[in-house]
Amino acid sequence: MRFVLTSDQAKDAEVVGGKAAALSRLAREGFAPPAFFVILADAFDHGKTGPVMGKGLKAEVTRALADLGAGPYAVRSSGRAEDGAEHSHAGQFDTVLNVEAGEILAAAKKVWQSGFCDTVETYRAKTTGDGAEAPAVIVQRMVDARASGVAFSADPVSGQRGRVVISAIQGLGERLVSGEADGENWALDGAGQVVTAPDAPQALNAEEARAVADLARRTEAGFGHPQDIEWAMDAEGLHILQARPITTALLPAAQPDKTLTIFDNSNIVESYPGMVSPLTYSFALHVYARVYRAFVRLLGVRMAVVAENAAVFDNMLGRVDGRVYYNLVNWYRALALLPGFALNRDHMETMMGVSEPMPREVTDAIGPPPATGLARVREYANLGRVGAGLLWQAIRLPRTRRDFYARLNAALEGDLEIATANASELAREYRRIESTLLDRWDAPLVNDFLCMMAFGASRKVMEKWLGEAGLQLHNDVMIGQGDIVSAEPAQRIAKMGAMVRQAGLAEALRAKGMAALEDAPEIRAEVEAYLERFGDRCTEELKLESIPLSEDPSSLLAAVAASAGRAEGAKHAVREPDWQALFAGKPVKRVLARWIIGWTKARVRDRENLRFERTRIFGHARRVFLGIGRELTARGHLAAPRDVFHLTTQEVLGAVEGFNLSPDLKGIVAMRQAEDAASSGRPDPPERIEVRGPAILPHWQEDEGPRDDSRRKTGTGCSAGQVRARARVIRDPRTEALEPGDILVARHTDPGWIAVFSNASAIVVERGSLLSHSAIVARELGIPCVVGLKGATQWIEDGETLAVNGATGEVERVDDGK
Repeated sequence: MRFVLTSDQAKDAEVVGGKAAALSRLAREGFAPPAFFVILADAFDHGKTGPVMGKGLKAEVTRALADLGAGPYAVRSSGRAEDGAEHSHAGQFDTVLNVEAGEILAAAKKVWQSGFCDTVETYRAKTTGDGAEAPAVIVQRMVDARASGVAFSADPVSGQRGRVVISAIQGLGERLVSGEADGENWALDGAGQVVTAPDAPQALNAEEARAVADLARRTEAGFGHPQDIEWAMDAEGLHILQARPITTALLPAAQPDKTLTIFDNSNIVESYPGMVSPLTYSFALHVYARVYRAFVRLLGVRMAVVAENAAVFDNMLGRVDGRVYYNLVNWYRALALLPGFALNRDHMETMMGVSEPMPREVTDAIGPPPATGLARVREYANLGRVGAGLLWQAIRLPRTRRDFYARLNAALEGDLEIATANASELAREYRRIESTLLDRWDAPLVNDFLCMMAFGASRKVMEKWLGEAGLQLHNDVMIGQGDIVSAEPAQRIAKMGAMVRQAGLAEALRAKGMAALEDAPEIRAEVEAYLERFGDRCTEELKLESIPLSEDPSSLLAAVAASAGRAEGAKHAVREPDWQALFAGKPVKRVLARWIIGWTKARVRDRENLRFERTRIFGHARRVFLGIGRELTARGHLAAPRDVFHLTTQEVLGAVEGFNLSPDLKGIVAMRQAEDAASSGRPDPPERIEVRGPAILPHWQEDEGPRDDSRRKTGTGCSAGQVRARARVIRDPRTEALEPGDILVARHTDPGWIAVFSNASAIVVERGSLLSHSAIVARELGIPCVVGLKGATQWIEDGETLAVNGATGEVERVDDGK
């Protein structure tokens, strides 16, 4: 009779037990568990003093060990019902580890004998109803594990499928399985993203945890049932040691849902960087829905079509772990409604301004196919109609702009005193602003669209007519628009800095703030005038929770003090291009070029100026919501006025107007505060995220990659000039200062950064484009600017020397003294 079976022979669980059969299947399906053989249960019998070996067993084991290779070995049980779909028998039988070849039979006897101990008999009586069982015995090569543990391809506690739960420990996993030591716990979602991780992991890093999770999922796919696996890592990599079905009840499997949602923040992060409050997010979601309905109507989309696609316009944004993203698929659906989409899909995609193209899966499924034949003729006719409408809008743009400013000023200069208004009056004020301005956002929409078209077209024309010189000309002539509002703060800060320098108050201003100006009424008047004009400006000014300069002018005073310490230099001189020389012998092109460039400059100027008016509207909304927060606090519904930022606009207005779902506003605030506190402690999610099925996104726990030690990188050059100076990496301009002459390095900027810009000799930003705020302001200030330099704040070290070329976009890390 034969007592030993090789791994490829150990297929029948009734003969070799559940664990050995599972290991054999793993080996056959390519999972490569450590090599093993099986000693059958019949190889031993009961003797008077213990287990007795069958005749010939020793010789069979000796031959099997020779085939298995050098030890040490693990000797473990494999009962017929062990590791089954109903009962695992986990921990009921003995396991002996690190066994040398000469001790295999003794260890096998011990494991076999453990099938008759009281604990096994009690377990089986309560589960299978059977009595004691003699298990088969597995002899398996040991893995010299530096880390090991268990992994469940479904969460056995919550019953959630698709969520992998891992428990890991340094060294061998026996102490973990036996309960002698606690492991570090990981959880990963179906996309392989880390959901929870140890604060200071020792056994695994995130990449290794993903590898274990992938192994657990592949095991589940191979066996057709969620699996509980044991694994180990050694110098050669990851090994599976055993697999068994998860025996606890799980939630039913979800129906297949391959619907793709894509989130991308490569464009919107300039407006909404970092953590964004629920109130700001819901307000922005509402604004985008209203404004872009108006935008497509402006471009000729019928009202009935807009109404049919209400869900598209109502879901143009997403909030991922507290950060705002574009919902790109819905943006693409909105673009597909526009006349001319079937003629030039690729050009339409560029309008979204994102850094990666849309996948073909999306583009092929949305919108009409490329137009041919009569359909093409109809599309051109529609496009011509839209073009005629845009031409009319361009002609009447000055009037549209005047009317918009009139409505805006009338709406913002109302007679409501927010400081003393009650909650109902404040809610009515918000509704008035909403209907007066948000539903009639015509001037910014028309100008932005025309600006985008004019800017891109004029660059292409200049490049075609003049080559590289044309691109340089295009950058140069965008500088020096004296009536652009974005340049005014820097000019005023420079003026106040000169006054402070002349009065010798720079140090006092740094130390005492506004109190330092008590005996300097002219300077104080300049500061107060600045706050009157730009009081709503602040870092991250489109976020309602941001604190504006009118409440905290400290960043303005710091910029003025820094400017006072800067030697007064020559002001940037706007030099008119030599059009005659550039277009010698080409009078028609010269006239056209001057007109195109002039018209583009006007659109860029108006774009920035109208964006400032947006700041005023958001500032007014901020004051209105804070007023409601004050009233809800006075009535005991909130703990503090600023708690209102943890509610949505619908929750705030519903609490006043009577359509809210829950009266427990404090409970909602507490939940959101806890969620946002956890989110703010995690790294930012990736720039582009794809999710299948319900678009409920996980948290991100990404490992930082290796440091990039390259010396030179290239972004998008936006403002010509070359500077070599010290880099200052600024992440929060409210608490970090820029010394005069430093190069500003930032992840993103917004108009509230102007106090920092005023002291910079050059600007390097990770995000942005030729029409981003940092590019426009840099051109106005006449300082080099490079945008779109990905990873700049990690690549550049604070304090090192940089060489920046604002024309070519080249940034070089330079060793001091070279």
